[in-house]
Amino acid sequence: MNSITVNDSVYTVVRLLGKGKGGYSYLAQRDGKQVVVKQIHHEPCEYYAFGNKIEAERNDYDRLKNAGIRIPKMLAIDTENERIVKEYIDGETVFDLIARGGTAAEYLPQIREIADTAKAAGLNIDYFPTNFVIRDGLLYYIDYECNSYAEEWSFDSWGVKYWSRTPEFEDHLLRHRENK
Repeated sequence: MNSITVNDSVYTVVRLLGKGKGGYSYLAQRDGKQVVVKQIHHEPCEYYAFGNKIEAERNDYDRLKNAGIRIPKMLAIDTENERIVKEYIDGETVFDLIARGGTAAEYLPQIREIADTAKAAGLNIDYFPTNFVIRDGLLYYIDYECNSYAEEWSFDSWGVKYWSRTPEFEDHLLRHRENK
């Protein structure tokens, strides 16, 4: 794919950033500015049930923004083609930091503050470390997914298992390499 259109604006695709439960995210540019274009997909996900994904993205963005969680700004939404344009946060993901042998220890106070903020707003976010980018020493939650708070999916109950070289992290690395 060389380009993608969102609300009659054409973006040049630079590269695929990743595939998540809900869509494919591409680094793209228009008028010299880099952005992320997310194309919603409807591929099955055995461990997560979706409703209307594009509306969920819009609603979740508003919930996260209102809660005060640091997220990239939504720049455009194309409901008909199920595409979103959002601010590109340039930086390394926490996942990549850990995978290359680094430590996320210095970011644990920030993620715990984010988790406390989410909980106070009655939300859980996806604490998997691919969803957090480090820019200028700050963590940004780059996904818009959020759900009603449930202790079993909190950072301390679930997310922390992936924020260091735990057996869960190593298992994910192994499965991810095998799927390439």
